[in-house]
Amino acid sequence: MKTKKILSMVAFLVLLFAGVALATESAEAFKIIHVQDLADLLAKQPKATWIYDADPPRVREKEGVIPGAKLLSSSSSYDLGDLPEAKDSTLVFYCHNTY
Repeated sequence: MKTKKILSMVAFLVLLFAGVALATESAEAFKIIHVQDLADLLAKQPKATWIYDADPPRVREKEGVIPGAKLLSSSSSYDLGDLPEAKDSTLVFYCHNTY
């Protein structure tokens, strides 16, 4: 299944942090999660979990995208309007390691 392949490929790079990253200064807010962690998170709080794809278009074409993920225009800079207004949302950012 393509979705399972995509999730497996990005699992070790998925970064999870509670709340909006810019609103916190604590490095403890970042956490690496795995495929099952993401599945559990989505099952527990589907409306409060947001997934963001930080891959460039060429990587998305080759590797695919996690269904429902919002595509960021850049991994280093993006419009803060792309983030949810609710500050207690859980945000998951991922990208593929193509090197």
